[in-house]
Amino acid sequence: MSDVAKLEYIWLDGYQPTQSLRSKTLIRKKFSGKVEDCPTWSFDGSSTEQAPGGSSDCLLKPVACFPDPDRLGNGYLVMSEVLNPDGSPHRSNGRATIQDDDDDFWFGFEQEYTIWDTDINKPIGFPAEGFPGPQGPYYCSVGHGKAVGRQIVEEHLESCLQAGINVEGINAEVMMGQWEFQVFAKGAARAGDETWVARYMLERTAEKHGFSINWHCKPVKGDWNGSGMHANFSNGAMRESGSEEFFHKLCSAFQPRIKEHIDVYGADNDQRLTGLHETQSIDKFSYGVSDRGASIRIPISTVESGWKGRLEDRRPASNADPYMVASAIIATVKGAGA
Repeated sequence: MSDVAKLEYIWLDGYQPTQSLRSKTLIRKKFSGKVEDCPTWSFDGSSTEQAPGGSSDCLLKPVACFPDPDRLGNGYLVMSEVLNPDGSPHRSNGRATIQDDDDDFWFGFEQEYTIWDTDINKPIGFPAEGFPGPQGPYYCSVGHGKAVGRQIVEEHLESCLQAGINVEGINAEVMMGQWEFQVFAKGAARAGDETWVARYMLERTAEKHGFSINWHCKPVKGDWNGSGMHANFSNGAMRESGSEEFFHKLCSAFQPRIKEHIDVYGADNDQRLTGLHETQSIDKFSYGVSDRGASIRIPISTVESGWKGRLEDRRPASNADPYMVASAIIATVKGAGA
């Protein structure tokens, strides 16, 4: 227990169509390090598109607390959800829409992103004029001129592990300067909490090196892969099913709900979901075993485990809110009776 603690409250603002991260520091004495001992705080919602100036107070309710690697010994990262002054969920609060009270749902988010060179307004490693060589050598690459930005990526990974974020892996992605980390958690809300805090830490890491993080799903137009946030998910029924028919029925339940999902799967996703670059077209739906061009992929591990396990929704964009993605998937799975 530290005598003085620095609590960095993190929340999502009300900007549309894509929310941004905000944070501010609260100093506390003799803090236990537990989320239940983080007080509810407030902020000026008129500066974040979340309230009018004449009635600007919004509340920050802590939902998760992690050690802050940048303030080791007395720092904490406090993920918070935004409430109205009366304690009801704010309209921008996607976390409050999740119907998973018993943490039956497990989620693994594959968060892609692009390290951005603001001096030339291009991905890190791109020349100031023109483009680098075509895609092919950058995915899971090693070596100068191919794995560009590794120092930032490795520093971010180490910070996440020190904070207790359950990052399960990292890799260079298909476009130069594009990378990915994966977060897994048992419980949809927890998966969202850890993904958002990992995003915050990535922004802060890049900031130290003079770069920014571009979350847009198609940051470079043309013959370049977009950025997604593939959502791997399961619930108890899926993990215990043992039935191929069950999984086909479940996948089919997503077909008539294309709009409900696409509406919360990230802004400008039509630029990414074109049917090219390992995607299905945004207005179509398909599923298949090991099919990375499908809307939903049935992993071969699920089949080899006797039709027990997870599915992967490949449609969410890198700029999507993981809370809203999880909420939509849970609603469809429950609607299918699973």
